Amino acid sequence: MNLDEAIQAALEFEGGVHRTYQVAMEKVTNETAKRVFKVLCDEEMGHIDYLRERLDEWRKTGKISEKKLRTSIPTKSAIDAGLKKLRQQASGKRSAKEEGELDVLHRALGVEVQASNFYKEMVGKLDGAGQQMFARFVEIEEGHLAIVQAEINAVNGLGYWFDIAEFDLEAG
Repeated sequence: MNLDEAIQAALEFEGGVHRTYQVAMEKVTNETAKRVFKVLCDEEMGHIDYLRERLDEWRKTGKISEKKLRTSIPTKSAIDAGLKKLRQQASGKRSAKEEGELDVLHRALGVEVQASNFYKEMVGKLDGAGQQMFARFVEIEEGHLAIVQAEINAVNGLGYWFDIAEFDLEAG
């Protein structure tokens, strides 16, 4: 697989992930979950824009620049530290509404696992700038995985994100 094909495949993949989060935003009623899905939806659109720019650049110049791909999601380690606190507090039963939201969250988790695996595969198949570009996607997808898992844990637990009632995606 060459870089052009890899970027095109990534664009198709990111489009599917973006649609998944759009549907999830419409289905969930919990405001925190809606905000999480909105942020993830926006992140995926940023990935699409970034990939389109890299593809255009590749086709015009035969190379891609090392433009930094940004994320508003905290690092996986920051999310994991908060999850550890949440697990210590978690107990109780879920409502039917929460069960429905868990279904949506589990689908989102599955999409993020696929995304992470897809980008890891691209890193293994490509070299140079393409490998570096997709390695950054792997890092970001790990954060997305952690954020969806944290929301699942919040629904399973006390309804709190980490040890506070609201979660600020800007903090990190």
